[in-house]
Amino acid sequence: MASPPPSEITVVGAGGIGCSLAHALATGGMDVRVVDINERKIRWGESNGIHVDDRPPAKVRMESFESWTPTGGEIILLCTKCFDNEVVLQRIGKDSHIIPVQNGFDMTLAERCSFEGIASYVSECIPDKTHVRITRPGDLHIGPSGSDSKPPPPPGYQLVVELLELHGAFTVQQVQSILPFKYTKLMYNAAIGPLAAVSGCDNSQLLTIPHARKLFFQFLRENHSILAHAQVPLGTIGPFHPDTVNRILRIPLLARLMAGSFARSLRNTYCSMSGDIQQGRTEIENFNGHLVTLASTLPCNLNRRSCALVTRMQSDRDTPSLARLDELVA
Repeated sequence: MASPPPSEITVVGAGGIGCSLAHALATGGMDVRVVDINERKIRWGESNGIHVDDRPPAKVRMESFESWTPTGGEIILLCTKCFDNEVVLQRIGKDSHIIPVQNGFDMTLAERCSFEGIASYVSECIPDKTHVRITRPGDLHIGPSGSDSKPPPPPGYQLVVELLELHGAFTVQQVQSILPFKYTKLMYNAAIGPLAAVSGCDNSQLLTIPHARKLFFQFLRENHSILAHAQVPLGTIGPFHPDTVNRILRIPLLARLMAGSFARSLRNTYCSMSGDIQQGRTEIENFNGHLVTLASTLPCNLNRRSCALVTRMQSDRDTPSLARLDELVA
C-alpha cells in the first residue's frame, strides 16, 4: 500500500525544470507550493496555474521567496541555478529534505543532500509566466547522491517518484547513484554552456557553425579526458555512452556527419547559461571550475580559458558575440 503523501512539497525555482516537476506532482493530486523571486510570474501562476505544453493546467500555491518560510520536515525540490544556493540554504532548516535538480556541482549543497535528480530533457519557461514548453524530450534521473552508501529515502520520496513517473512530461529513471549521470551531463554542459554564453548561439548553432563546432568537439574531448583522469563514473544520457562519444570525436568526418542530425533536434533550444552573462553572474565555476579542480595537474586549457573569459565578461556584463569564441583559442 502506498505511503500517504507528505503534508507539503515545495519546489524552489519556477523555471523550466521546476514548473515541469510541479505540474506533474500537482496533477497527481499532491499539495505543491512553488517559490520564486519573480513577482509577475507568481501572480500569473496564481491566476492561471502551471502549464506544460498543451496539457491541462495544474493548480499550485505560488509564494514569493521573500515571504517563504519552510515548514520543516518537508521535501524541497531545489530547481534554482547554483549561484542562488547559498541564499536558499540559509532559509532551509536541517530537518527539511532537499532534493536538488540542478546541473552544476556545489560542494556546500552536496553536504545537505542524500538524494538528487538530473534532467536531460530541455524545457523553456515563457518569460514572466509559469508556462513551460518541452523543447527536447528526455529523462529525469533520480536517486542517491553518493556512490558508496545507500541512505534511506526521506518520507514521501517514493510517492513523489511515482507521481513524476505517472504524470511527468518526461521519462523517470530511478538509479542507484546519480553521480554517473550528473558527471555525464557535466561533460556536455561544460562544453555547451561557455560556448553558448560567450557567443549568444543557440544549441543547434554550436553544431552548424564550423568554428563553434570545432571548439565544441575540443571541449567534449578535454572534458572526457578530465573525467577519465579523475576516474569518476559515467552513465548514458542520450543515445551514446560518453566513451562512445569520445571515440566518435576521434573520427572528424563521422563526428561532423552525426552533428547534422543532432543539430536539427536542438534548433531554437538554449542552454541554462545563455543570457546569464548580461545578468552579471553565471554557473561557470559550478561547471568548468569543477572540471578544473578535478583535472588537478592535467592540462585543461579550454576549461581554464573559459572560466577566465566568462568571469571577465560577466563582471563587465559584456554582450555575447561569435567573435568572442576566438578568445578561447590558444
